[in-house]
Amino acid sequence: MDLGLKDRVYVVTGATRGLGNAAARELVADGAKVVVTGREEKSVAEAAAALGPGAVGVAVDNADPAAPERLIAAARERFGRFDGVLVSVGGPPPGFVADTTDEQWRSAFESVFLGAVRMARAAAGELGEGGVIGFVLSGSVHEPIPGLTISNGLRPGLAGFAKSLADELGPRGVRVVGLLPGRIDTDRVRELDALSADPEATRRAAESRIPLRRYGRPEEFGRTAAYLLSPAASYVSGVMMPVDGGFRHGF
Repeated sequence: MDLGLKDRVYVVTGATRGLGNAAARELVADGAKVVVTGREEKSVAEAAAALGPGAVGVAVDNADPAAPERLIAAARERFGRFDGVLVSVGGPPPGFVADTTDEQWRSAFESVFLGAVRMARAAAGELGEGGVIGFVLSGSVHEPIPGLTISNGLRPGLAGFAKSLADELGPRGVRVVGLLPGRIDTDRVRELDALSADPEATRRAAESRIPLRRYGRPEEFGRTAAYLLSPAASYVSGVMMPVDGGFRHGF
């Protein structure tokens, strides 16, 4: 199936590694152009170079209020158009309620929550019929994940924001979608597993609770993201799509 991505232009934040990078790779592989972001100049340049001529890198901090305008301008200046954004940011630091500080909450709110809201708000002002705004969230939207207190507090709020945005932008033909990754085999998930006394046992236990009995591959997440951002998903909006091997049992 042709996803209709050829020459469409997307901003993908947090795309130097992990889920954002996986989504950017699949978008480019299907003919789209991408503006990839991250905090460090070197890693952003390396990520863009690895993606080839269909990508350009811009080093920004998601917490910077000026970042959205810079990124949309970069898309238009480099590729001549702007069709959508996938907002992906690194997860907040792990920790239980008693372990997390006010500063960690403030920092995560600025980057994970308010940064995503700003990016979506700026994109909403620029996109027309056929545009799309996507959010990489987490299964914690539906069920808290032990040891990820800050993420558990912020991700459900972003899902609610995304649902509200879908209602508001739908009449203009602009779609809003969310992705809820489960255990995808990224550096982030391996780092979380490594916090346990026996990372291999932790992984085996996690896999035993997944109906497909394995962690997802980054490219499997990336292909799902590329589809939801593409014109092929033109009647899909307001959804929170689990990408978790069947882990979530609710409808």
